[in-house]
Amino acid sequence: METRRKAPIGRPRGFDAEEALERAMRVFWEQGYEGASLTDLTSAMGITRTSMYAAFGNKEDLFRKALERYTEGPASYGARALQEPTARQVAAAFLNGSVRTTTRPDCPAGCLGVQGSLAAGAPGSHARDTLAAWRNEHTARLRDRFRRAVDEGDLPAGTDPGLLARYVMTVANGIAVQAAGGATRDDLQQVADMALRSWPSA
Repeated sequence: METRRKAPIGRPRGFDAEEALERAMRVFWEQGYEGASLTDLTSAMGITRTSMYAAFGNKEDLFRKALERYTEGPASYGARALQEPTARQVAAAFLNGSVRTTTRPDCPAGCLGVQGSLAAGAPGSHARDTLAAWRNEHTARLRDRFRRAVDEGDLPAGTDPGLLARYVMTVANGIAVQAAGGATRDDLQQVADMALRSWPSA
């Protein structure tokens, strides 16, 4: 005997929110905050503006959600790198992750966290501030990890954890900008390798 499934209570959304957010993330990644128009976003997401507002809020809200998805997905190498046993391995995993993520053939070149608002004017100031805070948070996590390395004797006692973290982040951001400009994975990997040659040893 055939049984009918009960219809879901409430009005179904009619689209896959996770898939739509993934597509929005890629648009922001490729075009930046200001470059991504609502038409670009909704067309890529396959939904109407009304549906976008209902599911994700305004463009700023959507951008923040897309950045969260980017952090948990393509940029998750950052969190994984912090788990490496030595400070040098942390830096290597972070820089190598940056090279791989910014040069993936199936994704936009560069880094959403770097290019997302580099050229943003006044309308994009919120996105610029959001991304500055995002980068600062990652730098702070590296600093805390390097501070621990100093305490454990893994880094020389005179090492400045904050400066070292900013150095690693600056190299990673430079890799992202170069990748967006067409630099190859091999070339950028050589940059990452060179940055580690001057690593302080205990």
